[in-house]
Order: sequence, then structure tokens, then C-alpha cells
Amino acid sequence: MAEASLRGIKLFNLSGRSAVITGGSKGLGLAMAAGLASAGADLMLVSRHLEEAQAAAQSLAQEYGVLALGHAADVRNEVEVDGIVQRALSAFGKVDILINSAGINIRGPITSLKLEEFERVLGTNVTGTWLTCRAVLPSMRAQGWGRIINISSALGVIGLPGRTPYTASKGAVLQMTRTLALECASDGITVNAICPGPFLTDMNESIADTEEGQRIIGVTALKRWARLEEIQGAAIYLAGDAASYVTGSALVVDGGWTAQ
Repeated sequence: MAEASLRGIKLFNLSGRSAVITGGSKGLGLAMAAGLASAGADLMLVSRHLEEAQAAAQSLAQEYGVLALGHAADVRNEVEVDGIVQRALSAFGKVDILINSAGINIRGPITSLKLEEFERVLGTNVTGTWLTCRAVLPSMRAQGWGRIINISSALGVIGLPGRTPYTASKGAVLQMTRTLALECASDGITVNAICPGPFLTDMNESIADTEEGQRIIGVTALKRWARLEEIQGAAIYLAGDAASYVTGSALVVDGGWTAQ
């Protein structure tokens, strides 16, 4: 029994693994990067802002004793996305884990939004996720092992007024995740999504104390905003051997929002 218990703990050990996290310099991306680093993974944090990514990477390297690099790229740009993977392969020799956390949100009723705003949200949240998945797959297939974690949202499952760009994009990420899981099932690669609920990120701070913000947390079972570190367990689980039989799934971390 003791041996079995020890093996269970080891299933969450990410030592010797390398991870690329887009949107990794702040918010949920940085929280998930810290979670993976605490389990032993080396990291590349990707952001459009190089200094921000490098500072975040240096902080994690010092705290957890892992190799952590910052890299600047726009996930909407095919050439820059290919460069992410090439840099990671050069630094680590492999990419075991990809977390697609880069994302934006533009709020407003559909009649007040511009087409450019809708396309900007889909460009980052959908096209960026698609490009990064595509770029990393050849190396993962060559090694016969990989974990892709796409960040969808509780709003990829349910609707909310004033969120047509965001809900459309996060619903698309869920369907992309399911389809890619089927494509990769024979390659030793799992593809899953995390669907966060109301986390107190920079994206949500502007509405946290408003009537809308209070209404959102009011429909959760736990009646509060989530702390950023509360996403870490889901990321560690899906990134390692513990989730070896989990693919094409959507792990909802929403305080019970979608249960109602």
C-alpha cells in the first residue's frame, strides 16, 4: 500500500519536463506556470512584452530552482509562433507541455462592438491557440508524448450578455480541443481544456466591484471570486502522468457556476 501511495504522488512530479505557457507573464498564465514550476517543470513564458516575460521567468527560476525563460511573441503571427517552438526546442531539447493561456476580452452589446474588435478577440483566443497547437505537434509526435492544455472558460459552456466575442472564442476553443484530442489520440499526446470561472484577474478587476461583478459571483455556489493560485491544481494534474487517460475533456474550475 505504501508503494502504491508513493507512486500516486509521483504521478504529479513534472521534474525533467519542459513547458511553454503563452500569456505566461501574468494572471492565470503566470499562476499555472508557477504551479508547474513547483512540480519541477522547466518553463518558457511567452508574452508580447519581452521585459515582462523575462522578469516573470527570473522570479520563478529563483523561487523554484528551475530553468525559466521569457520570450516575446504575438500568438496571432504564424512566424512568431513557429519561433516560440524553435526557441523552446533549442533551450530544452523538447516541449512536453503546452498551455495556451494567451487571451483577451472585449465586452459590450453586439450592436456597440466593431467588427475589428470581434476579430481581435477571435484572433488571439482562437487563431493563436490553433497556431500554437499546430506548431508544437511535430516535436511532440516525434517524442511520442505531450500534454496540450487549452484555456477555455465557463463562458465557453454558458452564455452571458455583452460577451459575444469572448463566448464565441471560448466555445471554439472547446471544440478545437475535442477535435485535436481525437487527432492526437494515437500519438501519446493528450489535449484538454480548463474552463475557469470568475477569477480575479486583471481582465476582471474592472468589474469586480460593480453590480455586474457581484451578480456574476452571486451565481456561483461558493459566492466569491477565485484566487489565481486556485487554477494550479488543474494545470498540474493535466500536465503530467496523473491524467494519462484524460483527453478531450473540459475541466471546469468555476466555484460551481455551471452546476446551477
